[in-house]
Amino acid sequence: MIRISQLASSVKPSATLAAGAKARQLKAAGVKVYDFSLGEPDFNTPQHICEAAEQAALAGQTHYTPTSGTPEVKAAICKWYKSFHGLDCALENVIVSNGAKHSIHNALAATVGPGDEVIIPTPYWVSYSDLVSMTGATPVLVNTTAESGFKMTPTQLRAAVTPRTRMLMLNSPCNPTGTVYSRVELEALVDAMDGADAAILSDEIYEQLTYGNAKPTCIATLRPWLKDRTITISGASKSYAMTGWRMGWTIAPPAVIKAMDAIQSQETSCPSSVSQAALVAALNGPQECVAEMRKEFAARRELTCGLLRQLPGVKLPVPDGAFYAFFDISSYFGKTFGDKLVNDSLSFCTALLEQAHVNFVPGVAFGAEGYVRMSFACSRETIERGVKKLKDWLGTGS
Repeated sequence: MIRISQLASSVKPSATLAAGAKARQLKAAGVKVYDFSLGEPDFNTPQHICEAAEQAALAGQTHYTPTSGTPEVKAAICKWYKSFHGLDCALENVIVSNGAKHSIHNALAATVGPGDEVIIPTPYWVSYSDLVSMTGATPVLVNTTAESGFKMTPTQLRAAVTPRTRMLMLNSPCNPTGTVYSRVELEALVDAMDGADAAILSDEIYEQLTYGNAKPTCIATLRPWLKDRTITISGASKSYAMTGWRMGWTIAPPAVIKAMDAIQSQETSCPSSVSQAALVAALNGPQECVAEMRKEFAARRELTCGLLRQLPGVKLPVPDGAFYAFFDISSYFGKTFGDKLVNDSLSFCTALLEQAHVNFVPGVAFGAEGYVRMSFACSRETIERGVKKLKDWLGTGS
């Protein structure tokens, strides 16, 4: 009998992927499911990006590349950061990985381990705590509330710092809440970290998807000393509708990049060669496609928030970024729907999917019981019909 390792036994499967799998099972059985579980744009990858990949493949760019990515793709990343954020970086500061999740894993594996603590404000993306735990380090969760805009305060951060603190993980715009910290708020947080012997890992994957007056901030640009203390993570999946291309990257001090390069060389050898060619086209090419997608997401946000606010007992903080609505459904706890008693976010989502065929992700997966996450990265018609099904189902509770 093959024994399963302690590491594998300790890791929980991704809640978002698990929710999507349940929906696919129902769909395979012929059931119409309104699936709002996955954080994946429903747009196709823009044509000029696809054509760049095709041309690279036909030209024979189908072999191993340098472990950290080609000089061309790293130069494109540096150019984009200078243009978009005003951040200066060199090729030695960049490594390309197989998606931003892979980038986060390798960054953590390169910098923290047993005995270390990593501060994570909640609600947080489902994978953060497990990725930290896989290194042997300890995730330290700092709870935020809807009343604070789901933002951690400098006071909370200072209280969480100990001599074992080695990293703060931040995500703005945030998955699952859509929270966007202002530049002033981020300056206050990084200043609270100034005396700690700790790095900042900033997950900025949704940086091109902000709405209204909200603006993204590259944390490494806030203070001169932050370039030596910050690990910036991003990727092409959300902004360029390139989830399946698996293109993520890290910008960090050369020593961190070198350590990540060594780890990656043993894991995956290198990122996909044709995906790197596509990423060069995405970053260097026309950006109107991003603006068009952002405009549509903004319209879907307004539609989603307007519909959800009409539901009795639902409390919805308005998301300023990403493409999620994270709302409070705790007023329905203690009610019975069909033969199912709902007493937490997991039982709420399970009953909703089984009975109304509407699929959300339970808030407990994000460290926020009482909430559910709805992705509005889908058509307006799907949003309208799905929320109508939700409304009708909520009315059946007793």
